[in-house]
Amino acid sequence: MQDGLPFMTDWSKVHEKTALSPGILPLACLSYLYGLAVRIRTTLYASKRKRKLPGFVLSIGNLTAGGTGKTPAAAMVAEWALKKGYRPAILSRGYRSKHPGKIFPVSDENGLLCTPAEAGDEPYLLAKNLPGVPVILSKTRYDAGLLAHERHGSNFFILDDGFQHIGLDRDLDLVLLDAANPFGNLHLLPRGPLREPVDHLQRADAFILTRTGHGTNAIMMNYLKKKFGGKPAFQSEHVPSRVLLPNLNQSHGPDFIQGKRIVAFAGIARPEAFRETLRALGGEILHFTGFPDHHVFLESEFRKLIAEHHRLRADLLLTTEKDFVRLGPLSLAENLLAYLTIQFRIVSGAEGFFEMIRGKASESCLTL
Repeated sequence: MQDGLPFMTDWSKVHEKTALSPGILPLACLSYLYGLAVRIRTTLYASKRKRKLPGFVLSIGNLTAGGTGKTPAAAMVAEWALKKGYRPAILSRGYRSKHPGKIFPVSDENGLLCTPAEAGDEPYLLAKNLPGVPVILSKTRYDAGLLAHERHGSNFFILDDGFQHIGLDRDLDLVLLDAANPFGNLHLLPRGPLREPVDHLQRADAFILTRTGHGTNAIMMNYLKKKFGGKPAFQSEHVPSRVLLPNLNQSHGPDFIQGKRIVAFAGIARPEAFRETLRALGGEILHFTGFPDHHVFLESEFRKLIAEHHRLRADLLLTTEKDFVRLGPLSLAENLLAYLTIQFRIVSGAEGFFEMIRGKASESCLTL
């Protein structure tokens, strides 16, 4: 059984529509105004001198609203940089965070400094999973980067969701595109999912196709090569890593899901992608509920999920790691609550990808 997205408009369905109908006309007008504003903003910033941080700056961003995997990609790059001897810091806007002040450190070398509600789910998750890597929030990434440099000696700055933050100079601009649906219906927000026109991808230095599985996706790779002058393009996938039952202090490989009867829920950009992942791992989905991205769970909502789990005598009440973080103390209410962790992996040209980063870092005079 599947409950759709009962608390919001299902924008994924809206963003699939290409025909201009009476119901779509108001959105089309808003999209026109939005596009005009984006182009004016881009033109204004192009004439200004961009601010430069004291170190190597790598931006990880996307062109569409919704999840393409920016956060796990940022974690992958930060882990690599730390192992190679750089001093990385992640600079994030902190979407839906409730932090006070213009600059807010989520973590430092010693660990976490705040709650998920204060930081927002994605910055908190990055800080939790990357010990030794400062995560700092600010709408002005330049200020966050200066703080990271002054307090922690950071010299390798990762902009999480940085493509639209065009006021800050960067040495490498990576853009993630969902291989299955890279541009939606080709319309700008709110009629479509595009945050910027497709031709603005000319600003990017390289592309990563996400969720490609083990396929080659030759059509999209060829399109990017022809459209954007042969800029590097890589393929990646989201790889299930661990199944954790924190209340039972258990950790298992993803094969643990095989044959399990599951009640699952997810409040991410594409809840259906999580459901399909569980099915691919061999789980029997008895009941699935999708929530809006970054959804803050009410106790009554979670109690309903627990009740459904008990009614169906499921083996697991399963969610994503990001949703588990947002549950907070509610997670203690069910021993069989589990979450699935995901790793971001380059599956085509991994060696070239990291060599590209190392080379760009050297060009910016950052050497080890």
